[in-house]
Amino acid sequence: MALSIYKPGQGYYTRMLSAVGVGVIVLSGVAWLWEKFTTIDAIPTKQMLYYQAGMAVGMIAVFGTIVYFLLNKPRIADFMIATEAEMKKVNWPSKKEIIGSTWVVICGTAFIATLLYVINIGFTTLFIWMNLLEG
Repeated sequence: MALSIYKPGQGYYTRMLSAVGVGVIVLSGVAWLWEKFTTIDAIPTKQMLYYQAGMAVGMIAVFGTIVYFLLNKPRIADFMIATEAEMKKVNWPSKKEIIGSTWVVICGTAFIATLLYVINIGFTTLFIWMNLLEG
């Protein structure tokens, strides 16, 4: 019973994507440590690969076990189940609405950039006219 999944089938995607996210972070850390192990002079070169592989397997096993138990704690699992249920209730926008909103953001950003450029030119001209800047 210790290794059983708490409420199996509920919150599957939320739990799985959380595990994948943590897995990517752990694998990034393992890759970083793999490179750092090559700079240790105390380990003979012929045995370096064994130390690197042992460290990688050990870290993946330790963090995999931690993530497994954390994602099956009742409090955390219930939160993830509730999160997935709430995400199913979200009214996602259509493709047409997303494209329209994207164009509004692009045009608004271009307008603000142009406005700030014009104001900058105006202040530069004013400060040159007042002899505060050299032109």
